Amino acid sequence: MKAASSSPSRILVEREASSVTPAAYERLLADARSFAEEGEPVDGATRDEAVRLVNREARLLDQGRFEEWLELYATDGIYWIPHVAGGGDPRREVSIAFDDRRRLGDRVARLRTGLAWSQIPPSRMCHQLTNLEIWRGASDDAVIVRSTFVVHEIRGATERSLAGWCGHRLRRESAGWRIVVKQVNLLACDRGLENMSLVP
Repeated sequence: MKAASSSPSRILVEREASSVTPAAYERLLADARSFAEEGEPVDGATRDEAVRLVNREARLLDQGRFEEWLELYATDGIYWIPHVAGGGDPRREVSIAFDDRRRLGDRVARLRTGLAWSQIPPSRMCHQLTNLEIWRGASDDAVIVRSTFVVHEIRGATERSLAGWCGHRLRRESAGWRIVVKQVNLLACDRGLENMSLVP
């Protein structure tokens, strides 16, 4: 992979404490329920900002701009791909991925070494997002975004597509909106999935 302007060592030394606490698990389960139940609409400006953030996240992944992608996540952010349709409970069930922001930083640093065998050669991806719905979260500074997606990936001679739906919880911070939770619900969550080194 092409080297980025931000070095892997910079990412590795940013060692925030893990944000995965018992209270975080409870909030995560509440989020999973909120992704399935439509809430109160947001105003037009907030909707535009939320849509822009989710679309930007997909574009940064497609362009391999992983350091910038990581900056979209709050310091207590959680990225979750359940192994159970609709979510389940990550305290009791295996997850395809369950990462706090510190672990996401480790992923990015590993990809930037150029030695991650699962990314030799590197993947080319294209995210397609649709059916974006935005509603108010449980607090004034929170917004819920639900979307459906298809991710097309080519790596060497291998080509595949992954489909499903995402739930995002966004939080307005002083620097702007940040992703606090991203729950990726793959249609094929209970099947064998190869090479999940890049996030959908």
